[in-house]
Amino acid sequence: MAEFEQDPKNRPKGRSPRSLAALLPFLKPYTGMLLLSLVVLLLASGLMLSLPVAARYVIDHGLASKQGGTVNLYFAGFAGLIVVFCAMAAVRMYLVSWVGERVVADVRNAVYRHVIRMDAMFFEATRTGEVLSRLTADTTLVQSITGTSLSMVLRSMIQLPGALVMLAITNLKLMGLIVVLIPAVLLPVITIGRKVRRLSRASQDRIADTSAMASESLDAVQIVQAFTAENAVADRYGKVVELSYDVAIERTRVRSVMSFVTFCCVFGGITFVVWVGSRSVLAGEITYGELSQFVLYALFAATSAGTLTEMWGEIQRASGATERLIELLHAEPHVRAPASPLALPQPGRGAICFDNVGFNYPSRPEQPALTGISLDIRPGERIAFVGPSGAGKSTTFQLLLRFYDPQQGRILIDGVDIAQAEPREVRERIAVVPQETVIFGDTVLGNIRFGRPEASDEEIREAARLAVADEFIRELPQGYDTYVGERGTRLSGGQRQRIAIARAILKNPSILLLDEATSSLDAENERLLQKALDHLMQDRTTIIIAHRLATVLKADRIVVINRGRIVDIGTHDELVQRDPLYARLAELQFVET
Repeated sequence: MAEFEQDPKNRPKGRSPRSLAALLPFLKPYTGMLLLSLVVLLLASGLMLSLPVAARYVIDHGLASKQGGTVNLYFAGFAGLIVVFCAMAAVRMYLVSWVGERVVADVRNAVYRHVIRMDAMFFEATRTGEVLSRLTADTTLVQSITGTSLSMVLRSMIQLPGALVMLAITNLKLMGLIVVLIPAVLLPVITIGRKVRRLSRASQDRIADTSAMASESLDAVQIVQAFTAENAVADRYGKVVELSYDVAIERTRVRSVMSFVTFCCVFGGITFVVWVGSRSVLAGEITYGELSQFVLYALFAATSAGTLTEMWGEIQRASGATERLIELLHAEPHVRAPASPLALPQPGRGAICFDNVGFNYPSRPEQPALTGISLDIRPGERIAFVGPSGAGKSTTFQLLLRFYDPQQGRILIDGVDIAQAEPREVRERIAVVPQETVIFGDTVLGNIRFGRPEASDEEIREAARLAVADEFIRELPQGYDTYVGERGTRLSGGQRQRIAIARAILKNPSILLLDEATSSLDAENERLLQKALDHLMQDRTTIIIAHRLATVLKADRIVVINRGRIVDIGTHDELVQRDPLYARLAELQFVET
C-alpha cells in the first residue's frame, strides 16, 4: 500500500523525465485536440523550413535579375509565406496552450478530490501547506511543460531534424562538419541536466516548506499576536525562505552554466561552419544564395537546439513537480471501504455497540487511547461521556465516524461492523457538532446547507429557527446571503456555534454527536438552544461529551471514562454517591458558580 511521506529523505527520487509519463492519462481525453495541434504544428514547421529556400530564390533569382518587377514578385511571395507561417504558429500556440491549461485543471481536481478523501492518519503526517504547495506551485510547473513549453519543444523537435536534413541537401560537405560538432553540444546538456533535475526537486520541496509554515502561522495569527510572537514566527519563516532561495539560486546557477556552455558550443560551431562556407563561395563552389540558405538552416538548427536545451531544464523541473503530485495521487488511506462492503440497514435506527474496543493513535503507538471499551447504546438513547481531559471521550467520536479503525474489538451501528461498511455510508447516518466550530468562507445559507446540499432554502431557514439562529441571521446585512468571512471571523463564537447546530439539524441523522455544543453561548441563548437540542434529540441516538450540569441531567445514562477505560455507568445521582471520580468532576466542573 502506497503511503505518502512528508520527510524529504523518504520521498522517492526521480530518475528521469519518464515521470512525466504519469500525465498521459490526463492527456488521453484530449487526443483529438492534440492531433489537431500536431497537424497545425507540422504545417507551421513545413512553412518555416521553406523560408530559407524562398530566401535563396530571392537572392539567386530575384536580386540577380536586377529587375525591379522580378524583385518585387519574389519578395511578395516571400512575405505571403511569412504571413501564412505566422498564422499557423499562432493557431499551434493556442491549441497546445489550451491542452496545457485543461490538463493542469484536471490534475488539480484529481489531486484535490483524492486528498480530500484521505484519512486522519494522512493529515497527522502531512502539513496542509505542503499539500497546498503541490496544488499550486507544482501544478504551475506542470502547466508550463504541458502548455507553452510543450509547444516550443514539439516545434523544435520537428525543426531540428528538418533543418539538419535541409542542411544536408543544401551542402553535404558543410553538413558533415555540423554532424561532427553535435556531440560537443549534447554532452554538457545531458551531464548538467541531471544536476538541474535534482536541484529542481529540492527547490520545490523548499517552496512547499515555506507554504506550510506560512499556512500554519496565518491560521493561528491571533495566537501569534496574543503571545507577541510575530518576530519569532517571522524569523523562522525568514530562515525557511532563505533555504528556499539558496536552493533556487544554485539551480539557476547550474542552468546558467548549462546555457552558457551550450550556446557557446552551438554558435561557435555555426561560426566555424559559416567561415568554411564563405571560403567555398570565394572559391566558386557555391552561390551566395546557397550560403544564405545554409546559414538560415544552421540558425534554425541552432535555435531549435538552444530551445531544447533551455526546455530540458524546464522538463527536469516539471518532472520533479509531477513526481510530487503523483505521490499524492498514489497515497492510499488506511481507513477505506472493503472490497465488498456491507450495507447498513434502512432506515437507520441508531443502535451502537462498542465491543471490547482498543485503540492507539498512530502517532502515539505506545500510549493506549482506549482499552477494552464495551458499551451497548439503544436506539434513541441519550448517553453522556464525562471524564478528565485526555480520558478518551473525543476518541470515541473519531472511531464512530470511522476516521480511524480500532486495533482491537469492533464498533457496530445497527448491527453492522462499521469496519466492513462504506465509510461514507456510516458518516451519512451521523451528525456532529464539535466544540471547535468549523465555519467556511461562504454565506450563512451555504454554511448551513453543508449539512444537506440538496436541501431547499425553506428547510435551511427552518433548521436555523430550531437552532435559535434565525433572528440574528435576519439582522445581518444581507441576511442568509451574508458572507461570514474565512472561518466565520465576522460572527461571534455563539453565532458560529448556532450555525453549526443548524447544520446538524438540517442533516436529520439517526445518530447525533455533541461535543459540548452549548459551550460558546451565554446563559439566555443556552437556555433557548437547549430546548432546540431537546427537540433535535427526540427519537435519535445522542452521545454527548458533557461538562455542564444541565446536559448531564438530561442523559439517560452517564458513562465515566478515565485513562481510556470505562470506570462506571449510571445516572447523575447514582454516580455522585458511588463514584469518587465522577463526584470530583461534578464538584469541579458541573456545579455552576
